[in-house]
Amino acid sequence: MNATLGVDAGSRDVKFAMIGPDGVILKHTIDTVQFYIKCRGDNRRVDLKKLEAESGACGYERIVATGYGRNNVEIDNCSVIPEIMAHAKGAVYQTGLADFTLVDLGGQDTKVISVKNGTVDDFVMNDKCAAGSGRYLENIANTLGVSMDRLSECEDDPLVMSNTCAIFGESEVVGLVSDGEPLERILAGANRTVVMRLLPMLGKFRNDTIVTTGGVAKNRAIRAMMARETGARVIAPEAPQLNGAIGCCMS
Repeated sequence: MNATLGVDAGSRDVKFAMIGPDGVILKHTIDTVQFYIKCRGDNRRVDLKKLEAESGACGYERIVATGYGRNNVEIDNCSVIPEIMAHAKGAVYQTGLADFTLVDLGGQDTKVISVKNGTVDDFVMNDKCAAGSGRYLENIANTLGVSMDRLSECEDDPLVMSNTCAIFGESEVVGLVSDGEPLERILAGANRTVVMRLLPMLGKFRNDTIVTTGGVAKNRAIRAMMARETGARVIAPEAPQLNGAIGCCMS
């Protein structure tokens, strides 16, 4: 396998990966804004020396990029592939599975991909707003002053929350706190809101196995709720946030 540097330019973070004979040999993430500040060269081009210094990448023969910002910057000798393809390839590589439904829960969008025989069969996306995404959960956690780790442990007796908007959901949470609702129930309610928003998308692709990727894949409560609601086995690969970058390496 020729050494490939995979770059997933997400809305919140830019992820880098390289794969060697023994597996993934580079795992690196940088905030998207900082990436543009630190790695920018002339005009919209990325300075490869700055990129290598920032990511720790070396010894690669080609660069393949995907993600929200893949068309915002130009990298010399870089191939660009669709996000759906990158995430499917990454999940197949990381799990060793060939047939599953992939749920990628990113910072600002959600992708549900049907993978059959190791390739994309069909997909649906929600990219109109950040509702039901990582941004929504981050805003809720920040409003309540809790960590994402604590949020991920709350699944019991969830409150029904009507507002999934990443912005206006904060106002609903403030109202629930002022009404004296327990913090754990509010957090569980936020997790439930994400899962309920996913269900119509998941209903299009029935499969016994769901693979979750993206930052939200680390949320244990959401994985457990998703399993209960669908009856499927729900798993997260070892590096869910780097899945798109890993998929670029496999293209």
